[in-house]
Amino acid sequence: MTEKVVLAYSGGLDTSVAIRWLKEERGYDVIALTIDVGQERDIPQVQKRAEATGAIKAVVRDGRDLFVRYFVFPALAAGALYQGQYPLATALARPLIAKLMVDVAREEGATAVAHGSTGKGNDQVRFDVSTQALAPDLKIVAPLREWGLTREEEIAYAQRYNIPVPVTKESPYSIDENLWGRSIECGVLEDPWQEPPEEIFAWTRPVAKAPDKPRYVEIAFERGIPVALDGQEMDGVALIERLHEWAGEHGVGRIDHLEDRLVGIKSREIYEAPAAVTLLRAHEALEQMTLSKAQRSLKARLASEYADLIYNGLWFTAHHQDLASYFQSTQRHVTGTIRMRLHKGQATTVGRRSPKSLYDFALATYDAGDQYDQSAAVGFIKIWGLPVQVQARAQLLAEPGEPLRIATPQREGEG
Repeated sequence: MTEKVVLAYSGGLDTSVAIRWLKEERGYDVIALTIDVGQERDIPQVQKRAEATGAIKAVVRDGRDLFVRYFVFPALAAGALYQGQYPLATALARPLIAKLMVDVAREEGATAVAHGSTGKGNDQVRFDVSTQALAPDLKIVAPLREWGLTREEEIAYAQRYNIPVPVTKESPYSIDENLWGRSIECGVLEDPWQEPPEEIFAWTRPVAKAPDKPRYVEIAFERGIPVALDGQEMDGVALIERLHEWAGEHGVGRIDHLEDRLVGIKSREIYEAPAAVTLLRAHEALEQMTLSKAQRSLKARLASEYADLIYNGLWFTAHHQDLASYFQSTQRHVTGTIRMRLHKGQATTVGRRSPKSLYDFALATYDAGDQYDQSAAVGFIKIWGLPVQVQARAQLLAEPGEPLRIATPQREGEG
């Protein structure tokens, strides 16, 4: 009996040529699995393309709600940005796709799973590590990693065997899309000196063509999760899609990032993430109002750790569970509404309110109604500065007759 393999199929160049390779070179019956996580490709058309290319079956799963509920919104609550810039759209989708690949492999009696990742990227790690954690008995096949073709050779291979793919030598970009963001690489983008051509952008207007009049939007959060736009409650998928349109129209969400890949190389990546950028900034603004200084300080450090964990494909780990529990705890008072201004490529916080706010007008104001006891500051400063005074007197101040040093002393032989 011919063995079956479940291929994570996007309909792009890599996975399209992988179908034929798995069939011809490895002898597998290929089941193409397409997970709808919000990509803009025509899913029924992608399904037909998989069958036309040689798959014995094309399976589609709607993963949008799962993606938002269990991956996107927890990352939003954590404030996860890889290296302070990348909202982790592709990285967040990979563990979900791996989980559904394993589920379909069990349903179909497959002995292997496959993906279209190359040996130079991060996705191979995310897919392989996740699969090994969930189903160590399944074989993992990565045609592009084993085959070693260049992108131009892939395109030529697809043309030779009449494999329909939306990629040409003139437009050789590798694109991944989901609800949380769109990533673009390859082609002229591999030269970090070159400005990204306007043709690569699909979700965001150039600033020069964005509306002159700003758009204001009120985003309501409950326990760190966005639940309404302009007073209208909606589910997570609909909320992201609506905000995606509004922010993209104003040119919000373009990111040009030279990032450090897990495999040890630097890579120039272009992202479009209008909804993600807007929501992350709004969420941070609400946390400024509802979390203490100590909470925000620790959370910022752990958010960086969490972003690295997601980027590095370690979703299915106990470490992830521990961090996720901490972030969930931090969100129990992050409830309120943030007003954002979308204008000429910027998403700017212009208003905040929360029933759990730690901002006290009576303590903050300098006008009438000020309830801050300024006389208490003298004693506080004396106690706060006491260790500074003691150390300065004992160690740092000049000896009698010596000049007072106001800078770090030079080492012997310097200067």
